[in-house]
Amino acid sequence: MKAVHAPAAAVVFEPDYLEGFRQIYEEKIVFNQTLGLKLVRIAPDGVQARIDMRHELVGHFAYNRIHGGVISAALDAIGSAAVMAALAAKHMDEPPAKRLERFGKLGTIDLRIDYLRPGIGEHFTIHAEALRVGSRVGTSRMEFRGPDGTLMSAGAAAYIVS
Repeated sequence: MKAVHAPAAAVVFEPDYLEGFRQIYEEKIVFNQTLGLKLVRIAPDGVQARIDMRHELVGHFAYNRIHGGVISAALDAIGSAAVMAALAAKHMDEPPAKRLERFGKLGTIDLRIDYLRPGIGEHFTIHAEALRVGSRVGTSRMEFRGPDGTLMSAGAAAYIVS
């Protein structure tokens, strides 16, 4: 029989940490600003964002499809955000500013995107969860969904975190 463990106390990020996290991903990473990436949820178990479709993001003019590069960049951004949120949850003994400094060491090692359906819609949601975060590398799984929740693209990535 498996041993039953009490669930770990839920980690709740401080408002100043969440604001710093949002500033990094929505403002300081200027390319995310260009994409119109807006964080919707930041938690240790996953991060969610939204992108509204705009003319500047069109990749196929005849069908008004979002460009594949936008999908890839959005999945990469949210995959790294999920890893950083999970890493921050492991270091709640540090002050928020110290946890935010960890973004300076973050870098993409590997990124794989599967384009499953055409990216057509008025807006898109992007979700990611960290699969594992070690002392040097973190991995995540990501999803890019249309307005009705249809899975349009999926990704997996590895990030250097130290």
